[in-house]
Amino acid sequence: MSPAKAAPAPAAAGAASAAAAPVCTVEYSATNQWAGGFQGSVTVTNNGAALNGWTLGFAFTGGQKVSQGWGATWSQSGASVTAVNESWNGSLPTGARVTAGFIASWSGTNPAPASFTLNGTVCNADPGGPTDPPNPPNPPDPGSGPPVLTVNGNKLVDENGATRRMLGVNRSGGEFMCVQGHGIFDGPVDDASVRAIAGWNANTVRIPLNEECWLGLDNIKPAYRGTAYINAVKDLVARVEAHGMTPIVELHWSWGQYTGNSAGCSDIHASCQKPMPNARYTPTFWTSVANTFKDDRRVVFDLFNEPYPDRATSTAAQAWTCWRDGGTCPGIGYEVAGMQDLLDAVRATGARNLVLVPGIAYSNDLSQWLAYAPADPAGNLAAAWHVYNFNACANEACWDSTLAPVAARVPLVAGEIGENTCGHGFIDRVMRWFDARGLSYLGWTWNTWDCSSGPALISDYNGTPTAFGIGLRDHLRALD
Repeated sequence: MSPAKAAPAPAAAGAASAAAAPVCTVEYSATNQWAGGFQGSVTVTNNGAALNGWTLGFAFTGGQKVSQGWGATWSQSGASVTAVNESWNGSLPTGARVTAGFIASWSGTNPAPASFTLNGTVCNADPGGPTDPPNPPNPPDPGSGPPVLTVNGNKLVDENGATRRMLGVNRSGGEFMCVQGHGIFDGPVDDASVRAIAGWNANTVRIPLNEECWLGLDNIKPAYRGTAYINAVKDLVARVEAHGMTPIVELHWSWGQYTGNSAGCSDIHASCQKPMPNARYTPTFWTSVANTFKDDRRVVFDLFNEPYPDRATSTAAQAWTCWRDGGTCPGIGYEVAGMQDLLDAVRATGARNLVLVPGIAYSNDLSQWLAYAPADPAGNLAAAWHVYNFNACANEACWDSTLAPVAARVPLVAGEIGENTCGHGFIDRVMRWFDARGLSYLGWTWNTWDCSSGPALISDYNGTPTAFGIGLRDHLRALD
């Protein structure tokens, strides 16, 4: 599940280090305060490479709300605040400073934000400091962090042969912020925010990605594409692993124009969920991703978020054939890359990482997954499935008839579970069914959106659960 549009809030970060000059510094002040309101300002100094366009992100911790601003285009989602340059002050050369101000409300206390980012990069901190660990060494120390997961029959096992389950959350943002021109992640992805995920007793974090941003295509702002984007993803993966959790890197949004049944957008660019990946860019994306992480087998690959060729084609056989083999698919106007194409791209790099392969019908239909599953020379393939209360296969009878046969043959991972009720009655049923069979599941999503439109698990990045999220949090904490 992906938002059509979400208010941006780039990553925040921790304490400064004297060991190296920060890439950017931010001075914050509440210059004038009165009962219920105050005037604030931020002055940003760019100590890194020259920028042509900038986005400042931070989070309020006292419930403050921005009502108006100047010197930037201001927006706020929950506690997360974003200031994007105006047309006249977007250029920020090395050493340059820019100031922007705002009016906001407050009640009770008015603490200053603890951390800031500029174009997704941590400010006021040594980027190589202990708060934000560098990329893990390659190859990683197998005795630290999460396990290396491999397939053994229908189970996932670690290096010692012990059965494991992936239980955790999705961390949305990397799929849409960059293509919308707002940043790289939605909200902070610093050490404290990742630690909060681990505090729910999660052992896995799924990280949705955008292929145009990873590949550095020209339609993405330079600050959010290519090397900058890849390094930001690598840094988040390192933080997830540092807290003992398994990172899943997943292709969410991709290139290709589709305007047929259930189209999410008419844009050719990677600005929404497309029915299938494309042959032009997606195999290249997976070749690059696999080369980036092939020496760290703790990283899991999820090939494509929610395929729906069934909405474009007229028969199930056509849909499943398109899903596996790609090529020219009925109802889809671009050349499709099938699941076999993507898996082949991964394995051609020498990567033996665990790979998740979703079904059709927005990953909710696995009815013919076994019959059409791509061939994996590494024998390290699991089935991915998504479910929300509004999906077709959203009851125990369907799970018994379509999921159980798959789970009897290969590991089954519910990469997204959720509901739009702002409650957790539905996911409670899903977790109960999956627990009884020793299967894996991940809640959507660790973002501070409105739980009825997200749905969102948290109301702040300290891990305070929504009425929906409390069901997942308490359930994970109760597990052995």
